Parts: sequence; C-alpha cells; structure tokens
Amino acid sequence: MEDIPDDSLFLGLDNSTQSLKATVLDSSLNIVCTEIINFDTELPHYKTKGGVHRDPFISGRITSPTLMWIEALDVILLRLQTSPKLDIDKIVAVSGSAQQHGSVYWKKGSLGILSYLDSKKPLVEQFENAFSTKDSPIWMDNSTTEQCEAIEKALGGALELAKLTGSRAHERCTGPQIRRIYETCPQVYHNTERISLVSSFMACILIGGYACIDHTDGAGMNLMDIKERAWSNLALEATAPGLEDKLGNLAPAHAIAGLIAPYFVERFQFNKDCLVIQWSGDNPNSLAGLTLNTPGDLAISLGTSDTVFGITMNHSPNLEGNFFPNPVDKEGYMVMLVYKNGSLTREDIRDRCAERSWEVFNHFLQQTPPLNFIFQVERSVFITRIMKYYLLYQVRWSSLSDNLDYIFFCRQLEQWMLIHLLVGFHRYALEDFDGKTLDRLVEHEVKNFDPPSEVRALVEGQFVSMRGHIEKCGMLSPPERIIATGGASANHDSASLGAALRAAHGLLCYTKGGFVPISGLYIDKLEKTALGCKLAVASNHTAANYASFVKKRMEIENRLVETLGRR
Repeated sequence: MEDIPDDSLFLGLDNSTQSLKATVLDSSLNIVCTEIINFDTELPHYKTKGGVHRDPFISGRITSPTLMWIEALDVILLRLQTSPKLDIDKIVAVSGSAQQHGSVYWKKGSLGILSYLDSKKPLVEQFENAFSTKDSPIWMDNSTTEQCEAIEKALGGALELAKLTGSRAHERCTGPQIRRIYETCPQVYHNTERISLVSSFMACILIGGYACIDHTDGAGMNLMDIKERAWSNLALEATAPGLEDKLGNLAPAHAIAGLIAPYFVERFQFNKDCLVIQWSGDNPNSLAGLTLNTPGDLAISLGTSDTVFGITMNHSPNLEGNFFPNPVDKEGYMVMLVYKNGSLTREDIRDRCAERSWEVFNHFLQQTPPLNFIFQVERSVFITRIMKYYLLYQVRWSSLSDNLDYIFFCRQLEQWMLIHLLVGFHRYALEDFDGKTLDRLVEHEVKNFDPPSEVRALVEGQFVSMRGHIEKCGMLSPPERIIATGGASANHDSASLGAALRAAHGLLCYTKGGFVPISGLYIDKLEKTALGCKLAVASNHTAANYASFVKKRMEIENRLVETLGRR
C-alpha cells in the first residue's frame, strides 16, 4: 500500500456474543495470525452460557458481564504478545468489531480510571468499580417492549421513527434499553457519566479515554438522525433526559479514535504511534471484510442470529429492514435484515432429526431435491414441503410455556423481529406445485415431515424467507452475488478480518488527509489477499423455480400474521 511501510501490521478485534477474536493482517492484506477467547470455556468464572446471562426473574432480560470483555482483552493481547508469528511493535493501526446494540454504563469518575491505567496490573482489576451496572444489556434482550411502544408513539409512529433513525423501535435497540434503565433503575442512569456501545466501549479501553460512537453502529440505537448523521433531539427527548451529554459525539467509522494508550505500550509493547481507528458493529465490519461494494452483492451471515445485508445508495428506511450508513462509503447505506433464530434452530433440528450430527444433517440435505419435491405417481401430483419453524429462548410471552426447555414458535423478522407469532410449528404440503406456477395449487398444513424433508424444509424455509423480505426492502433479487459467512459457513470470521481491513483503511485515510475509497487497498489484487472469495456454486435453472415458491411462502406467512400475530 502506498504511503504505508511494507512491514506494517494491522490488528482487528471482534467482541462477539460468545468470544473475542483477533486477526492480524500484513501490508499485503494476508493473515499473519489469529487468536480467539471463548467466554464460556476460558473465562468460566463469569458463569455465562453462550456468552450471556438470562435473567431468571425478568422475562426476556439478557445481559453479558462487562468485566468479562475486559478480561478477555487482557488474555488475547497477552497471547498476541507472546505469539512467535507476530512482532506486536509492527502493528501500526488497530480497529474492532462488536456485537451491535449492547450498551455499557460508565460510573461517574470513570474517566479518571481510563486515563491513569497502571501497566503493572491487569485491566480487569482496575475496572471493577468503573460501571454503574456490571451487566450490559445486549442484542438478545427482549425486555423493552413497553419502551419500544412509547418511543414509537412519541415520534409519530413506527414508520416515522424508521424514516428518522433507520429502523422502527426494536427490543434490542440501545434507545429502548436506555429508556428501560432510566425508568426501572433511575439510580443507575443518574450515576452514569457516559454510555458506550459495546464497540465504542472497547475503543475507550484502548485509547484510555472516552471514544466516540461511530455513525454506522450509532444508527442501530434509534437515536441518530440517519440523514444528518447526528443525534436526533426528538429521539433523545423520547428516550431519557440529559442523554446527549452521556452519549458524547459521533464520528465516521474511518476516523481516528486516538493513539493507543501508554498502558498497552508499556505492558504489551505496542508501538507508541499505533493508531486506534473507530470501532463499529460486527455486521458493518463483515460488510467490509467481505468487500461488498456494489448493489448487486448480498451477504448472508449464518450465526447465532442470521443476518442478510447488502448496500444501496438510496435512503429509504421502512418497516422491513434496518438502514445504516455504509461504514466504508461516505455516501451510501447498508441495508440489513436479522433473523434471531439462526443456528439455534438448525442445531435443534440437527439434534432431533439428524442424530445430533452435522454430517447426517448435511447428508439429508443433499439427498432431498430442491423445493422438497416428491412425485406421487398414484395421484399424479407434485408435492413440495415447506416449514416455518423457529426456536427462541425466553420470548416475551414465555408464560405460555414456563415449564419447557424450549419455546417453539413461528417468528419471521423484518429486521429486529417485526412479526410476532404464537408458539408452534407450521408445516405445509403444496400439491400440484410444479415450481413454475401457482395455478391449481392446493396447500394444506401437516403435522410432521420425515427427517430428511424436515432438514430441507428448515434450510429452504430460512433462505426463502430471506429472499422474500429482501425483495420488500427494494434490494436486487435475485442478487448477482451471494457471499456466505459466519459459523455455519466456510468463511467463519469476516468481522475481525473486516476490522483489520478497516484499521488499514483508517490509516490510509489519515495519511491522505481525508476519506479515500476502501477499494484502493485491494483493487486489482483481491485474489492475492485474504479477502478473496471463491465461487462455490453457480446459479442454475432451479433459481427461477424458487420465485413462485417465495411468493407462496410469503402468502402463508402473511396469513399466519393476520391470524396469530401482530405487527
């Protein structure tokens, strides 16, 4: 890269729900080393399950211990420092990714703790009394329905809030979380001098001061005017008093947060001139790491929650999706849908229908035909099987099945769960469906599928839903290119990779004196970097057959919403 020494290294960190990951790139954008800290297994004294605590007394309240993230940073930096693959002094820029929407509450006086860290002591020992609440509400939280409704009402309705901030109010969004803390724990709110997102919180630690919230992650709070990229006074007033002072300033994702704090220079031998680039959310960092740069590209992240995202130059927020400023483009936007039931649902079907084995699960998927067709000779009809099946722990109406380990329900999300349906399975057989037309089609709900059909119905149902809702968002469908990432794909960690790339991008913008396109880092040499993608499968004739299937599935979903659910 021009203007950057050849021996430069770039560190990307990803503070996800279940782990903290690190990826180091060299100046050719190839991976030098990686590390990972699993919260449950390597920090068991926090007693998390899947990186979280589920409140046994407050339905839907899900948090993570703030100190756990700090201790994980201690551990992973020590591993990087002692890695034989890495000269930590060569790291010239650091950036990061974190689970979106979660919030951290700094107690009054905590800036003094940040500013005067003792390099002879571990981080975790120095932050024990830094937070007005030690439990950070995270993206899985479902306890803020009342606050969501109040905020939407104050702003003139869900659509008006979406137009202003990029999405309607969702239980996990930071604004409703803050309002709930203000209403239910006023002493916590009043004792707080700064509220950070999980992303900006991690940047605070690295610079030894309060870091800004970046524009992209800030758009997931229901507090920022997405057009102006500034805090909205209307949204702030609808959330809690004196909130702007507690949030601090906003900044572009490519901006410099500050120099790395002396603590990290002295304790871990970072270079004193190492820059910390603004942190952002995990999905925006994945967008960077997957090099999505044209409206025809679409990414699907398969993880604890499944996310579908792409880019657009048009600002048209609606009730179908979530809009964010593009983290690597000053003018464009990122559009995203989130399905809270992703891997949890696939894992449950694996355990019930595939002998708890992914190998068996994959075999079932391969042995069943696309669209789950079964040709009934004696009746001379085609039957295709579809299923609407979702699993979630501690949904808002958990009293329906307090004695159950799981709550099974159909819940399609148009970004952050717009549709709520009662618990249950919904399986359908479509007769006389040839994959081309809905004419003469007969549908009926059935109780069970055989295991192979159950597996395919689940997987196809999830992806067909994604296509249907992406079309509602105005995204190109079918897209020209789909890139898969996340734990259930071959590309396991695009977030920390994207963070490392964004570290390089931030440094490049800094040396150029202003924003430059991120593609300048890898243009004409993408396949020679860690960012390159290989074609896994080309589109074929079955892609067209799914169009009618999508239409029918959305008809069934809308009917279920009218009968069982509410918007």
